[in-house]
This record gives sequence, structure tokens and C-alpha cells, in this order.
Amino acid sequence: MERRQKPVDVIAVCRADGTIQPLRLRLEDGEQGYVRGDVVEILRTSEIPYVGIEAKIYQCRVRIEDRICYLELRYAIRSHTWCLQRRTL
Repeated sequence: MERRQKPVDVIAVCRADGTIQPLRLRLEDGEQGYVRGDVVEILRTSEIPYVGIEAKIYQCRVRIEDRICYLELRYAIRSHTWCLQRRTL
């Protein structure tokens, strides 16, 4: 398991009921620049007050270059930013 906290670009859909679903993300890779990943499945979501910062945590299965990775994404509600929390291969 690799632990990171770095910003990522995310394309998400905001549904009529107010839920947010990540669809695609772009990770910075030291060797190739950026790598794109498609969210295959959202395994679990939770909402956590994180030291005064309201955040939603998404545990997802993501396809990156024909590999399946398990990622934990954090969406900070007030600042509208996405961050990669954890990556397991």
C-alpha cells in the first residue's frame, strides 16, 4: 500500500440529488508526465469531518493503462479540490 496526499484532476458527475460521482482522473507520473484512469467501480463512500475540513472519501477501483488499481480519493467540500489519499496495487 502506498500512502500519498497529492492533488489530482478529476472529472465527476453531480447528480440531481446532490451526490457526486468521480468518473475519470489524471495522476501525475514522474516518468511519463500524466496518466489517465477511468473509475470502474466505487466500492465505498463516507463523509468525514477532517480536522475542521468537511470531506468525502471515495474508495474506488480504477483502470490505469490496462491495470486495475484501488484508490482512495478525498473530495474537500468547501474548497472543491480532489486529493489522492492512498493507492494500493
